[in-house]
Amino acid sequence: MKTNSKTPLISISHIMKYFVFAFLFVLVTNCKYKKHDTHVFRVSLIVTENHTWFKAFKYFGEILEERSEGKMKVQVYPSEQLAKEIEAIRLIQADVIDMTVTGSTLSNWFELAAFCELPFFFKDTIEARDFIHGPVGIDLERQMIEVTGLRPVGYFQRGPRHLTTTRPIRHPDDLQGLIVRVPNVPSFVTAWSALGAKPTPMAFSEVFTSLQQGTIEAQENPFDLIKNAGFYEVQDYINLTGHVISWGYPVIGEKQFQKLPKDLQTIFLKAAKDMQAYERQLFLENEKNIKDELAAKGMEFIEVDKTAFIKKCEDAIYNSLSDEMKQVYKTLTKE
Repeated sequence: MKTNSKTPLISISHIMKYFVFAFLFVLVTNCKYKKHDTHVFRVSLIVTENHTWFKAFKYFGEILEERSEGKMKVQVYPSEQLAKEIEAIRLIQADVIDMTVTGSTLSNWFELAAFCELPFFFKDTIEARDFIHGPVGIDLERQMIEVTGLRPVGYFQRGPRHLTTTRPIRHPDDLQGLIVRVPNVPSFVTAWSALGAKPTPMAFSEVFTSLQQGTIEAQENPFDLIKNAGFYEVQDYINLTGHVISWGYPVIGEKQFQKLPKDLQTIFLKAAKDMQAYERQLFLENEKNIKDELAAKGMEFIEVDKTAFIKKCEDAIYNSLSDEMKQVYKTLTKE
């Protein structure tokens, strides 16, 4: 009798343990599913919240979450809060963060990226657009994925880059010894060295303080970044060098992109194209007024001898390229 009385108790105990285990398994599995069911993309930007790139990514986040029914979300961090540009690229490669905007900085990984911002190369935005959609631009995007593990999902046009200073610059001779901040791009260092300046690579977030303290004397950027960063507070002149016609690629890590199911990849890429169109609209609206806004802030615009600038540095830029890139250069300039 004792044996029989204990048997059901043991069976009930085993049954209870089974149900508890099953409940915990379902709970943990469900938690894991929910965790991975939502894909969160962390975006690192060098610009502030007032810039068109930041506004475009906020729009991207809104439409992406809506179209994916909450399965994809975007967190945007401006002003290099997460990382400086090169660090952001490395963090994306390490699968720590997910997206940024980049361009010629990628020439530190593969040389063809230098054409994104090669000084005095494109005459206008039409030439730049033809390059992006042409065979070299397509090859550049392929190398971006294969060499750096970054997938471009569109492009943001940028205004021409101009030099800001505390004294007017009209001719390359006026540049002798001037300490100019440049991004960490080899072709920029080459060009400004050939022009007689002292180029100093530096993270964008450090430029304002360095200008204020006199560590550097000048910097070069498009009108929007000049205004966005408040350089009018520490610089008096915008010298209209227009030395670079460029663009930036919003990119996502290829590893991160491939983690998405096919249906979400399709939604993601379509939303990215819509983000590009939205940013383009903001950019054009901004360009209409920004020069007047900078003038109202007290900046004076200086016309320069652009032909003299081109003549003084074009050989140095060309000779800094590898033999393979020289052939690409020749092909593009003949078109």
